[in-house]
Amino acid sequence: MMIRFLLLYLLCCTITAQAQTIDVTAFGAKPNSFNDATQNVQRAIENCRNQSSSVINFPTGRYDFWPDEAIETHYYISNTSDEEEVPVKTQRVGLMLKHLKNITIEGNGSLFVFHGKMITWVIDNSEHIKIQNVSVNYERPGMSEMTIKSISPTTVIATIHPDSKFAIINNKLEWYGEKWVTRHYFAALVNPTQGTIFYSSWEDFRKSKAEIIAPLTVKFTGDFSKFKADTGDVLTIRDRYRDYVAAFQNRSKNISLFNIHMYSMHGLGIVSQFCENLDYDSVFVEPQEGSGRVIASSADGMHFSGCKGQITINHCIFKGLHDDPVNVHGTHLQVTEIISPTTLKIRFMHHQTYGFIAFDKDDSVGFVHAQSLQTFGAGIIKSAKLISEREMVVELQQPVTGELKVGDVLENITWTPALTIKNSRFEATISRGTLITTRRKVIIENNVYYRTGMHAILIADDATSWYESGPVMEVIIRNNQFIECGFNSFPNNYIINIQPEAHQLIAGYYVHKNIIIENNLFNVYDYPVLYAKSTDGLVFTNNTISKSDFMKAGKKRAAISLDACTQVNISGNKFEGWQPETEIEKMKKKDIKSDITVITGDK
Repeated sequence: MMIRFLLLYLLCCTITAQAQTIDVTAFGAKPNSFNDATQNVQRAIENCRNQSSSVINFPTGRYDFWPDEAIETHYYISNTSDEEEVPVKTQRVGLMLKHLKNITIEGNGSLFVFHGKMITWVIDNSEHIKIQNVSVNYERPGMSEMTIKSISPTTVIATIHPDSKFAIINNKLEWYGEKWVTRHYFAALVNPTQGTIFYSSWEDFRKSKAEIIAPLTVKFTGDFSKFKADTGDVLTIRDRYRDYVAAFQNRSKNISLFNIHMYSMHGLGIVSQFCENLDYDSVFVEPQEGSGRVIASSADGMHFSGCKGQITINHCIFKGLHDDPVNVHGTHLQVTEIISPTTLKIRFMHHQTYGFIAFDKDDSVGFVHAQSLQTFGAGIIKSAKLISEREMVVELQQPVTGELKVGDVLENITWTPALTIKNSRFEATISRGTLITTRRKVIIENNVYYRTGMHAILIADDATSWYESGPVMEVIIRNNQFIECGFNSFPNNYIINIQPEAHQLIAGYYVHKNIIIENNLFNVYDYPVLYAKSTDGLVFTNNTISKSDFMKAGKKRAAISLDACTQVNISGNKFEGWQPETEIEKMKKKDIKSDITVITGDK
């Protein structure tokens, strides 16, 4: 036993001895100097290339990164932009980690400030990378914000946040940043007191006359008869084109983020594309405390496209987002030509997703009917080639089934992750809280979903709109709190929405399977709680559902709505102060066991 201990001790000492600590100041990066640290930090990163293990150390302070001398990259990133919006996919990167292993970036509580439009970090074809104890901000965030001080049918007076650079040109307000201008407007209205975000518009302001009447105070004169807002609301404005992401992780594995504050993010948030084993602990996507800002992300918080292994999100906060805090999915590609019994031409169909290798040698694939989402066969990739930005040619090891037709889609089954989301908080989002489309095990537990604009949890799968795959096979949603969610999706404002976009229903076939929703607290201002379609094995038990007067409820309707489901168990739930109903369509009573009233909605 003693010999064994000594061997382990010596091994640990050897590993520690092999690790090197690199201080960025040794390469010229100085905290709190406001100088451009980009090249100096990159030299420190490159110094790790031939080391077995490295810690890149940032003495505590502020570090500034400019795009001028940053590394330029060319990535096609899922869910970002199309050929017209951003024809050339070039990006400048603050911290580039490519073909590297066993590196820890230790921030020691430092603040990284990025200028212009930049990707904060890229991790590409790397493994065992950890980033910790860092805060991230932009000198000029991509989101502009102004607080409504007074409003009438012809006039609006607003104060501009100091971070939101603007100019009055020819009596029009123009939002600008460091080498960029907002041109394609998207606006959302935030009520900071209620913690709500509603869809809005910049159109009335774009047409109005603007004049500065006091420092950071602008008077708009025009037609505001249709503009709905209250004094104290914050109108937030961004460019809807997603030309950048906050961070990008590509074809990498074993990535850890710990104690990261993302105060502002350009475009889509932290995007992981074909990555394996991601551990995010204490990642806070929210405006800096005391900053007076209300939005942290122009789009998603964390976006996972075509990943595998285990994704864990723990002790994270998402507050102030123009889109979904967490989205996990794959990508369906459509069959456009059957070249031979073993060879297919396939195509990226959604305008914002294309240009990357979606299938590779030895990947397992599922053949899926697009309209029904029925998986009817499987195969293994022998070879795959991207022949254009939109098209791939894949060769299978065995001939494809004769059932496969042009218009069907392929799902990459190999690149589907298990997912755990726990001990986290989702609030002040304009859309959903969590989107899930993965066939591996999913656990969502001990979280708080507070006033998410749409469904707190959406389980989708589609092959005709976003083309985000695929079915779920095992989902556990337990011990969460869902508080006053769904106000932006009225009247279908279900807190949990299981809605595969299956336009054709196949008798005996169900898209989703084995979803357990148990021991959760729902506080709802309206009647809808749960919707499920084409699901086999849905359990909704031991949940407590109470009513709130947060907003005016709509007309009375079913709390639970089921469409073409089977093996459903609804029991042991406590509805406080109201008598709920379960509505079923395209089902028989034998498909459901329920201790609350079941009504039929079949037309």
